Amino acid sequence: MAIEHNEVSPVTQKLAAHIAGALRNPLPDAVAEKTKHHLLDTIAAMVSGTKLLPGRKAIDYVKTLGGAKEASVVGTRVLTTAELAALANGIAAHADETDDSHAPSLTHPGCGIVPAALAMAERERRGGQDLLGAVALGYDVGTRLTLSLDPYEFREDGHSTHSFGPMFGAAAAAGALASLEPRQVRHLLSFTAQQASGISSWARDAEHVEKAFDFGGMPARNGVAAAAMVAAGFTGVEDVFSGERNFFVAYGREPDPNELVRELGTTYEIMNTNIKRWAVGSPIQAPLDSLLDLIRTHGVKPEEIEHVVVRVSHEGAQTTDNRDMPDICMQHMCAVMLLDGTVTFESAHDYERMQDSEVRALRSRIELRGDDEMSRALPSRQGSVELRLRDGRTAENPMTRAEVEEKCFPLLAPTLGAKRAKALCDAVWNLEAMTDARELRPLLRGSG
Repeated sequence: MAIEHNEVSPVTQKLAAHIAGALRNPLPDAVAEKTKHHLLDTIAAMVSGTKLLPGRKAIDYVKTLGGAKEASVVGTRVLTTAELAALANGIAAHADETDDSHAPSLTHPGCGIVPAALAMAERERRGGQDLLGAVALGYDVGTRLTLSLDPYEFREDGHSTHSFGPMFGAAAAAGALASLEPRQVRHLLSFTAQQASGISSWARDAEHVEKAFDFGGMPARNGVAAAAMVAAGFTGVEDVFSGERNFFVAYGREPDPNELVRELGTTYEIMNTNIKRWAVGSPIQAPLDSLLDLIRTHGVKPEEIEHVVVRVSHEGAQTTDNRDMPDICMQHMCAVMLLDGTVTFESAHDYERMQDSEVRALRSRIELRGDDEMSRALPSRQGSVELRLRDGRTAENPMTRAEVEEKCFPLLAPTLGAKRAKALCDAVWNLEAMTDARELRPLLRGSG
């Protein structure tokens, strides 16, 4: 029997109450620390992304629109509406493959949720502790949303998990920072559901511009828009997740609405989210880790290598096999790691080096294989590397705060300068002391 339009299901009641009250409850210490890692990691992705094609396009676009000076466009001196800042910063955050990922939900949470939270925190002049709480809340809500739909089936049906989940996460974060009450949160969820969109044709985007919008810009903008409208007095459907023609009727084969509130408030999904160590596509992360370990443990030199076999999931192999973009080409990035002993943001985006004779010679000795065991291990991203050396030898193979900063600083410094980049890192590590998110503005500005 269908629930009447004025009734609210227990799931939606619990979810709305949790979002409305989340910022009144401090995060556990370990969760707060992990949230700082992901906040800094995503800001670094935003800043570095402003120099890449998607980020440049986004900045040029929002510059033409003006708007109330509510929030900052990272890497520039532009102040605009929270919605437009979230759009530009979200696109920049996924301009590359630098941002984080939550494997079970098939989402990149940070690129949609952090820009939304940052923009709304600036607009509402919320402090650092509230910003941290909102980001962690966004990860909890966004990941559970796609898990409630069965992300693999959802993707098989042509939908973009990377758009749907982060959009609801962005809305939850923005709504909490806008101090919405439970009934308003229910309306927020309905306005978010009406905007929820995204199809997996993004995989055919050769220049990564639409993909950056689909993964980061659109979810961040739509989540902030939903929160801003409800804060301005918009009303809507009381429960979009139950009753006649609800969200789960429209999406999902056999959805599980209870997943939305499973262990909510006790299991923090940001703890199950991975920061990429390397500025490359997700399937390449584990093989690069393995190669670095082999280089350090066995002192492997490029001239000693006769043959390399890299094994990842079949999907990962298809995605990264001899691609034209360096940062998503498995063979090229493994060759760079073997030659340089590391991978930097610059080397992962050096198109000219793809034609370098030394790199191409080593790349020709690298074989990529899809592996049944690696596929069965999904959503865990795993990889293995086997080296055969010319002398007949063979070898087989949670980031700390210092390691996160080691990754982020080189992404920040070229745009912000070394002094401001270090000050920004320090500000994030001490975010609880910040009383107004606008204190970050001077640290985030570029010259544009």
